[in-house]
Amino acid sequence: MMSAFVRKNLIFMWLAAISAFLCVIAWGQGAVERKVTNFDVIDVQRINVREPDGTLRMTISNNATAPGLIFKGKEHPYPNRQAAGILFFNDEGTENGGLLFGGAKKGRYVGSGGHLSFDQYEQDQVISLDQTEENGRRRAGLTFFDRPATPIPLELIDNVNTPEGNAEFEKLAETGGFGYPRLFIGKMEDRASTVILRDAKGLARLKLTVTPAGAASIDFMDGSGKIVRRIAEK
Repeated sequence: MMSAFVRKNLIFMWLAAISAFLCVIAWGQGAVERKVTNFDVIDVQRINVREPDGTLRMTISNNATAPGLIFKGKEHPYPNRQAAGILFFNDEGTENGGLLFGGAKKGRYVGSGGHLSFDQYEQDQVISLDQTEENGRRRAGLTFFDRPATPIPLELIDNVNTPEGNAEFEKLAETGGFGYPRLFIGKMEDRASTVILRDAKGLARLKLTVTPAGAASIDFMDGSGKIVRRIAEK
């Protein structure tokens, strides 16, 4: 007769074998569910990347299908977005950055631009890398912004296409309701390399400049924009 010790070992062996078999089946099922499909070329107008629960995390789109402002999964009109690119969304389905490009030649002049931004939570961008060209004037730079702690007022976004809503939107922007730029590093339209530091109200207070000819200067400004001191090469 089979000893109790042998029977016990056989039971453990059978359990181990069954467990291994079940693991192989589970892995195979998971592999089927994670099946990767390969394509050589895909022609699409828009791709939405979502979490398993449906939360939108990224869109890749052309100009015609570019989304508006998406806040916690709900889309709002965004009248000044006219470019193809990629938009990123946070864990709650709210836009928090993007990569946009556009450009065309109109008559004798070229109008083009590129934009990469990183947004504050429920606000506009706090870091923005931009390149623009308009009527032969070119500008490229990195800008840092100071945004309010409050969310973007969506009711204004929804009504921006109406005369009253647009007026209220412009008024809020002028009074700092959307914050101000604080630091710019880049090349201006006159081809000067420039660093501009601004105060909390968006007023330029310090400007470092090197002209295309090589002349360097440092300007200190008061609240009205007047230069109160200049340090320049002799």
